[in-house]
Amino acid sequence: MSIQFAAIGIDHPHIYAQVDLLLRAGAHLSSFYTNLDMLAAPFAVRFPQAKRVADYREILNDPAIALVVSSGISSERAPLGVEVMRAGKDYMSDKPGATSLAQLDGLRRVQAETGRIYSICYSEHFEVRCVVKAGELVQAGAIGKLVNCIGIGPHRLRRATRPAWFFEREKYGGILTDIASHQVEQFLFFTGAEDAEIASACVANRDNPADPELQDFGEMLLRTKDATGYIRVDWFTPDAMPTWGDGRLMLIGTHGTIELRKYFDLGGENGADHLFLADNHSIQRIDCRHVELPYGRQLIHDVLHRTETAMPQARCFKAMEIALKAQALAEKSA
Repeated sequence: MSIQFAAIGIDHPHIYAQVDLLLRAGAHLSSFYTNLDMLAAPFAVRFPQAKRVADYREILNDPAIALVVSSGISSERAPLGVEVMRAGKDYMSDKPGATSLAQLDGLRRVQAETGRIYSICYSEHFEVRCVVKAGELVQAGAIGKLVNCIGIGPHRLRRATRPAWFFEREKYGGILTDIASHQVEQFLFFTGAEDAEIASACVANRDNPADPELQDFGEMLLRTKDATGYIRVDWFTPDAMPTWGDGRLMLIGTHGTIELRKYFDLGGENGADHLFLADNHSIQRIDCRHVELPYGRQLIHDVLHRTETAMPQARCFKAMEIALKAQALAEKSA
């Protein structure tokens, strides 16, 4: 048993991964909406089974569609999510799922009123096999009690490929709201914390004066009663790197450490999903190439059975809240 889903807003190419993860899990893509022909053409080639509709409300009014996915302009994702939930459908957004605390408040209110699912596809967790494996190891006690997380998310700017809205602060939400929401969600996931204090936060434009609203560097320090976390994100991936960013995660426990080199191993082995585990007995490189990515399957189960196996709704909202508050703190201090 599976579901039908549709896409509204395909402005960011993350939409392709969002659709693919659901298709791999057995869902059926029925339709999509965009008002931009230049975006519609490649999407239709990639997913010929999907009908392009002239009005997104056709999707909202279709009783056969259970879930809507979106990677629209960042500032438009939350308002769309409100419409989707009020139409009686579940929603999966690209990150960030909201670009202001006011938007987040509205999402929480409507989600509580409707009981629908508002999920964020945190791809640096849900689409990375070594992160999924690290979660299994931490939960099994492989490194003891977790005391510190270090998450870095460098990205390549690729200026020529970016639409105008990408450089407008009001539309993209700021670098911590956007990129760092990945690392915030992972901090909450690995520590098991329901909340975290923002000890410090910083954003800056270090090397893009022609784009004054772009923030190309950001960092924050998080703290709970049991653990701390450092997060750094930027747009400074050098062109010689073989991928868009050397994303890494370090997990420090009382009896061991785990290091993840998510997308490639600088100076090491080829490929992605490198996991290194060091404990009191040995140092291991664990092969994660065949680890299942369960998010798509779990989300479909949640849509069908009204459960929260893919991600607790509270953690989805809390990760957004912390990133938004860190963004506000950083801009106030700038």
